[in-house]
Amino acid sequence: MSRLWNVAVAGATGAVGNQMIQCLEERDFPVKSIKFLASARSAGKTLSFKGVPVPVEELKEDSFKGLEIALFSAGASTSQKFAPYAVQSGCVVIDNSSAFRMDPQIPLVVPECNPHRISPGPGIIANPNCSTIQMVVALKPIHEQVRIKRIIVATYQAVSGTGQKAVFELQNQIRDLAAGKDPQINVYPYQIAYNCLPHIDVFLENDYTKEEMKMVNETRKILEDDSLRIAATTVRVPVFYGHSEAVYIETDKKIHPQEVKDLLRSAPGVVVVDDVANKKYPLPLMAAGKDEVFVGRIREDLSTEKGIAMWIVSDNIRKGAATNAVQIAEIWGQRAAS
Repeated sequence: MSRLWNVAVAGATGAVGNQMIQCLEERDFPVKSIKFLASARSAGKTLSFKGVPVPVEELKEDSFKGLEIALFSAGASTSQKFAPYAVQSGCVVIDNSSAFRMDPQIPLVVPECNPHRISPGPGIIANPNCSTIQMVVALKPIHEQVRIKRIIVATYQAVSGTGQKAVFELQNQIRDLAAGKDPQINVYPYQIAYNCLPHIDVFLENDYTKEEMKMVNETRKILEDDSLRIAATTVRVPVFYGHSEAVYIETDKKIHPQEVKDLLRSAPGVVVVDDVANKKYPLPLMAAGKDEVFVGRIREDLSTEKGIAMWIVSDNIRKGAATNAVQIAEIWGQRAAS
């Protein structure tokens, strides 16, 4: 019998926190006890774990006494404040925010790519950005085989990446427009229904957005290759769940599309859906509610001799956040128990 763990989910009432709880249940994570933590305004609510009601407690400095694993799904400022207290209490913190991702002392982990960075014992492990996670899961096997030199990526990201308020906004805008009303705009700077916004997070001095630079810097760190040349354009689209990405890579050695397909078919966490003759390719609707990364439209990049183009889709709340964190916890638990 595997060892059982005392677990906390911080930010339990949010969309990612709820999905973390669901993933712990679905994957039958070895939980001895579980604590749900959130802000003071959510304290007193009740959530369920395996059919048992669990009260939500206010997140405080002393919330982690007696616990071993803390999954954080709150914002960066919350993680920066409370994660050190969890570590001091003896927890491993698996943090979904951007707070620690680029700290050179803190591992940034996608289990299919760099599980060797997970060490047993207390500390912080960072969960990457959702759009980065699905891309590196697909690119890691190719990088190992022929070394990728350059990546160009354009993303088409679901509104759930912004949070539940954005999901409601898209729903309400669709309803308002169907009724002939002017849509209410609160979450995004422009209407998102029937529209695309090439603007995710804030713009930086180089005219790229923070989201785009996350993909650049996090990919280099996860793949452990600072020489990678990467450019990203991230776009918010009127899809509820599931991020899509058009990815173009240039490799050091020539690799043919069929070789890429064969390589990815045996890669962990990847499902190849590539039968264009029968119009089969990855879709956000296909990925929603699933943990795998779906890859298709694998073909030669006609603009360069050693190039491959592909289409990558994954559920941004599951593999892009909650599932990845729980997978990290599983590996950590196996190593801490041995």
